[in-house]
Amino acid sequence: MEIDPRVKYAIEHTEVVRLPQQSLATFGNTFISYYVVTALTESVNIVREGNVIAERPRIVTPVYLTRVEGFSEQARSYLQAMVVRYPNEPGIFYRYKNEAREMNVVPESMTNLINKLNERITAQNNPLSTIIKGVEELWDVSLMLFIYELTRKSLYDNILDFQRRGALNIDSAGVPEDARNFIEELFALVSRDISRAPELVAELKKWGLFEEYQDRFFALFKR
Repeated sequence: MEIDPRVKYAIEHTEVVRLPQQSLATFGNTFISYYVVTALTESVNIVREGNVIAERPRIVTPVYLTRVEGFSEQARSYLQAMVVRYPNEPGIFYRYKNEAREMNVVPESMTNLINKLNERITAQNNPLSTIIKGVEELWDVSLMLFIYELTRKSLYDNILDFQRRGALNIDSAGVPEDARNFIEELFALVSRDISRAPELVAELKKWGLFEEYQDRFFALFKR
């Protein structure tokens, strides 16, 4: 599939000026503060501030992914093929949420602006801040490129962390140990807040485990 020329241009003209000093957390959410700087004219720039929330990486299998919403028919066809070939092959699934905060037009040079942002981040001592020099018309493509690169660089450390805990082990039902642990976390959560029960149900159904856990699930409502 060919990339849209405008997207290709945005990718080629994106520069991550300042990287976060930490990788994505393996066993929790990561909150990254970003500044995307784009040029309007030679001496006028736009700064967009926000947070990218990287949810805790999850170990999944092709079977699990076929039950996750948000994939095109083409993507689902590929996943179905992987289900046939490698039904229980573990992989790591990352999910992100972008929370834009504000946008400011700044009448000064790009160099001065980036220097000031660097000084601000250093003063705040936030190791999870980034500065991205992007393209105005497709600034979110520039942000997405940063997210992709951060994910790629974090992957090796995340896999090692999972391996050390044995979380990549697959049981006889084709479910990774990490998934079982997450289900236990959801049970504990629902026991404290019954309104979170739909999250537990959804997770059990994605793994095809509702029948296995249903007695325990319904017991939560009998207390």
